[in-house]
Order: sequence, then structure tokens, then C-alpha cells
Amino acid sequence: MENTHTITNNSTSGTNELMNNKGVVDRKSSEGETKSSSSLGDDSLPYTMGKLTLSMAQREGRESVWEGKVTAGDPSGSEFTITTYSTDKLYSAGDGIKVIRYQTLKVVGNGSFGVVYQAKCIETNEIVAIKKVLQDRRFKNRELQIIRKFEHPNIVQLKHCFYSSGGPPPMALSSKSTRDGKESSSPQNGNPDDLYLNLVLEYVPDTVYKINKHYIKADERMPMFLVKLYVYQMLRSLAHIHSEGICHRDIKPQNLLVDIQTHALKLCDFGSAKMLRPEESNISYICSRYYRAPELIFGASTYTPAIDVWSLGCVFAELILGKPLFPGKSGIDQLVEIIKVLGTPTKEEIFAMNPHYTDFKFPLINASPWSKVFANKKACADAMDLLSRMLVYDPAKRISASDGMAHAFFEELRTPGMTLPSGHPLPPLFNWIDGELDTFSPRAKHLFEKTVE
Repeated sequence: MENTHTITNNSTSGTNELMNNKGVVDRKSSEGETKSSSSLGDDSLPYTMGKLTLSMAQREGRESVWEGKVTAGDPSGSEFTITTYSTDKLYSAGDGIKVIRYQTLKVVGNGSFGVVYQAKCIETNEIVAIKKVLQDRRFKNRELQIIRKFEHPNIVQLKHCFYSSGGPPPMALSSKSTRDGKESSSPQNGNPDDLYLNLVLEYVPDTVYKINKHYIKADERMPMFLVKLYVYQMLRSLAHIHSEGICHRDIKPQNLLVDIQTHALKLCDFGSAKMLRPEESNISYICSRYYRAPELIFGASTYTPAIDVWSLGCVFAELILGKPLFPGKSGIDQLVEIIKVLGTPTKEEIFAMNPHYTDFKFPLINASPWSKVFANKKACADAMDLLSRMLVYDPAKRISASDGMAHAFFEELRTPGMTLPSGHPLPPLFNWIDGELDTFSPRAKHLFEKTVE
């Protein structure tokens, strides 16, 4: 019998626990026999809780998603208690933890997807984010399938997940109808039949968007050292998801979380992410406009993860400029903004972006030198060189995320003893997870094998 492992802990408190002579916590079953917690395997659950984390069974999708309901407070407000429990008999049997409760604290985000709460796990005292999204009962949630795969320093961690029923709170924005034609939840009308998936994520309070906005309001530009630090971590997160065949498809400053104390960055919001397969077509109307790769504007349906590298290049440029590099007002205008900088794409470049595109009626415009684009913005030659390799029409010629990490622009970060400008240590940059370096190009792997933390 397997027991779920939703929490990790070293605590030895609990009425049914005793310490054996080897210093290992024993647990008494209902029959009175004693079982050592050291022999229960990766799917075991400590009797008391310390820190939320997915079990191997949950990460691999073998355990069913938990269920939850509001057990205290007003669910139409922002503060209430949610009690979650496992409905999977295989994993909920035994003497382990069967209930995890959350106290919502406030709404920290909302949109067409649903709502995000800041909350506290009552059992562990951890502050978490709960992303509540409407779930179509006919389909698996792609975001859940993808994000639970990842345990990486630069990707937001999924700690728990559960289903709940009923309409969203008034703060959430939602559509008036679902795909099957039923009237769905809205601020005025909640449908008790609606099913919601709640993703419990580590809480990271700030974003690259907020930090950049802070500098813009002060009529300043983000220090180049921070730009370097953030872009490197963005590239590392992309290198990892791309090695798994996943394309994020919505890279933008709002989806890049930052712990302002350590400046550690984490990629979030996998709601648009997808595993790309050569034999499958994909929608081209994806990704926020300012960061949309040109092959998407040309209507490509067989694109690659290189669209994420383009988006990241746009974010990179925005942090230097203090404004979007390509601020198009529509899809076509977006292409016009790109052409102003990169020049008119050749027929060969258009074919590389979308071989089915046949309309070549574009005015001939020459590319602007990057030194002109970043005039008076203190962009060093290495920064402009890296950008010129990321913002390329031909997706196959764009630099990969791992090769981008190895670029000379980041040499300063690889200097032994380098610290933040405050004197505090850098966030972990070379704490490679198992197999991470093996996914890099030979050149990048050779470089980074020398920089293991």
C-alpha cells in the first residue's frame, strides 16, 4: 500500500509517534504495529507536516487530484478557509495526513483565466499562491500536466493542487458561457456545477514587470547588472523547459517572478504552454503582442520553442530601453514595428518563418543598427550582440537558450566571488539539477562544467 507524500518534514511530534533506537521516527498503525518512516519510499507521508511539496505519485500523475471546499468564511470575499482532502483510496488509506487547509489572505491577481490568491497553509504556516482556473470537465488541464513535471530553481514550484466547485469570487473575471453552452460563473451569477482547478504554488511577491516599472517611474533604467542577472535566469528556465519539448508561448515581464531580497527569478504561468510535436499543428494567435515572434504574425502553425527566445529578446531589450521594443497596436502593426528595426525580411526568411505564406508585398526597409536602437541607453557591445542573435527572423538561426547562457554578456556572473551590488551573495546560478548540463550544447556544457556550485 502506498501513502501519499504531500509534505516533507523532520519533526518528531505527534501522539502516534515514538523514536526508535536508530533515531528514526516510528508510526503506529491502527492495528498497533510499528512502521519505520525510513522504509516507506518516495510516496510516503510523514505523520506531521513541515513543508508542502508534491509526492512522486502526484508529480507522475498516479495519484488523483485532491478535492477542496470552503469550510469557513465567505467564499464571495477574499478571506476564507479551504479544506482539501484526498479522494484516492490507494493514497489516502493508512495513518498519514489526509487533510490540508488553506486560509486565503487576499487576491493578488485576476483575469480571464480566473483568480490568484495569496494564502497560508494552516498545517505548515507557508505562504503560497493559489491559482484558481475554470476547468472543462472534458479535458485534462494542460498547465497541470506540464508544471508538475518541473523541479527547477528558475521555475515556480507546484506544491499541491485540488479541485473545487462553484462560482468564482466577485474579483475574478470570467466568461459568460462555457464550451458546452452552459451559462458559467460570473460576478453576478455563480454556477454550482462549475469545476475549478486550484494550483498551489510557491509565493513570489514581485515580477520583472513591477521592478522595471519602478525604475521607469523614477525616470531611471534598470541597472545593467540586474538586467544581466535576470536575463541569464530567464534563459536557464527556457533551456530546461525546451529540453523537455515544452514551449511556454507567453514569455513577458508579468510572467517572470522575482524575489527582490535575493533576486532569484522564476518562470510562471504555464497556461499557454504546450509540448510541441512536429506532426501537430498549433495556433498562431498566441503570446502577448509586444513579445510575439514574427513567424506567429505570419501565421505559422508548425513553429518551435524558438518563439520563446524571441519573446525573451523583446523583454531583454525592454529592460534596457525602459519601454517595449516593438509596441505594435495590432498584429499587422506589430510586424511594421519589427521591420522598422530588423528591416524587411527576405523571401528566404519569410519561407523559414512560414513556408505557406505567399504574400511578399512589403516595402523595402533597411535594418537599423543596434547601436542606433540603443543610443544613449548604455547598452554594451556584448548585450547588443546577444540581442542580435535572439531577435532573428529565421527561427532556426536564433541562438538557443543554453548557448545564450554561455554568451560573453554573462561573463561577469561567472566570476568567482561575484556578489550583488549590495554585497549580498548572488542567487544560485550554477546549482545544476541532475542531467541539466547534458541537455546543453557541447560548447555550453564544457563552459558550465567548470562553474558548478
